[in-house]
Order: sequence, then C-alpha cells, then structure tokens
Amino acid sequence: MIKIGIFSQLSRVSIRMLRHYDDLGLLKPDAVDSSTGYRYYSFDQLYEANRIRALRDMGFGLSAIAEILKQYQNSEALETFLLSELEKTIRQEQEARTRAKLINTALKGLREDDCSMQYNVTLKTIPERYVASLRKIVPTYDAEGDLWNQMAEETDHALQLSDPCYPISVYHDGEYKEKDIDAEIQVAVEGTYEDTDNVVFKTVEATKVASTVYKGSYDQSYVAHEAVANWVEENGYDYDGPMINIYHVSPGHDPNPENWVTEVCCPIKKK
Repeated sequence: MIKIGIFSQLSRVSIRMLRHYDDLGLLKPDAVDSSTGYRYYSFDQLYEANRIRALRDMGFGLSAIAEILKQYQNSEALETFLLSELEKTIRQEQEARTRAKLINTALKGLREDDCSMQYNVTLKTIPERYVASLRKIVPTYDAEGDLWNQMAEETDHALQLSDPCYPISVYHDGEYKEKDIDAEIQVAVEGTYEDTDNVVFKTVEATKVASTVYKGSYDQSYVAHEAVANWVEENGYDYDGPMINIYHVSPGHDPNPENWVTEVCCPIKKK
C-alpha cells in the first residue's frame, strides 16, 4: 500500500487531482483509514493513473475519460479508438500537432506487452560529494532550466566540476504539484567556494537508491517511475526521501529531446 503523497510523486498527479478523481469515481483509493481519512493506493493503480494522465494530456476531459475507459476496456479496442483520433488530429492545423504526438506515444505504449519491462532497475549508492546547490520555488517543472542558468551566472561559470559531476535535481514537495515547485539542483565540484546570494556549497551524504535510465523527453518519465516503483515493492524496500534525477545528457548538451538521457533515482531503505 502507498500513501497518497508517495503515490502522487510516482504517478505525477497532484494530491488535489487524486482527490478529485476519487470524488468522480475515476480512480478511487484502494483503502481509506476510517479513523484518519488517509487514502492509500496499490502499486497496480499506477498503471490506471498513468493511463488517465495520458488521456488528459491528449486533451480529453475527465468525463470523456470515464466514458472512454468504460467503452474501450482492452488495449486492442483502445488502440482502434486512438488510431481514429490520430487520423482526425493529423488533418487539423499546426496547433494540434502536439496532441497528435501524445497520441502516437500512447499507441506505442499500448503495443508493448509490459512497457515497464524495458527498464533495467538497479540498486546503487550515489557517493558522498561536495556540491554547489541552488534551491528555490519555481513556477513549473519546466522552469528548472532557469536554476541552472542562475547557478552558472552567480558562480561566473568558474566551478571545477568533479568526475563524475552528478548534475542532479531534487523536488522537495512530497507530491507532484501543478505550480510553485520546491526545486533544488546540485552539481558535484572540486575545491572549496564561498556561498553566493543563492548558491550554497555543502557536503551531501551518500544515498542508496533504486535507479533506472531512460532516453527521451521528460514528459515520458512516468513510465520509468512506474518501473522503479515496481522494483521497490518486489524487493522489500521502502522510500527514504524525495525522488532524484541525474542528467547524463540534458538540454544543455543537446537541444533534441530524443537524445536526452536521464537517470531516475528513488532513495530507499530496507523495510
């Protein structure tokens, strides 16, 4: 069983929206504590949440999603439906092309027997390291790049990076949020430095994580998160801190999202 905050992080659906799904009967918690009202979810429900989120990203409203999932209850029927929507979308104007891309992604996932099986999850330790850190509230997840630019400007691009340098992002909210994100970026450095207005230099302790690597744009990371969540459950571990992203190939290296390589890391401990 997963608490609603952890389920929110793994599914990338805010707690507010999960409660709304519950009210609509679209995705009800697996259990509710009668004394506290706390909602708990099962790992199997990550697939349901991801499918709802994918349909929302395609532009369908929640009432339409409820009808779609009711009418097309297997992958073959849903694939036929989505192919029809794709053909319709491609005929539309340029502003609809983003929606067509999302439908293509969903179709690719439906044709896989088990999309999470393509990810090799491993147990590793991110070693203790001395880092430059910048933590701020940003309006959206897409604004993370502004933090990297600010770090470079405030340090005058003069940091001596370690090898490896572990360019990392950490989100401290304890849930997936739609705005006002508590974000931290870190990069491992050699030597010692004075803090700037926003950049803090500190030692970060070693962190044991379950990790997997995926290639592509960040909006598809939820599949990698699902693979890590399944591994954590199957191997008897518990969560021990906020999710971590390590950027092996980032927009700063290559502007093409298809070439981005990200390692999704979940801090863990034995139950």
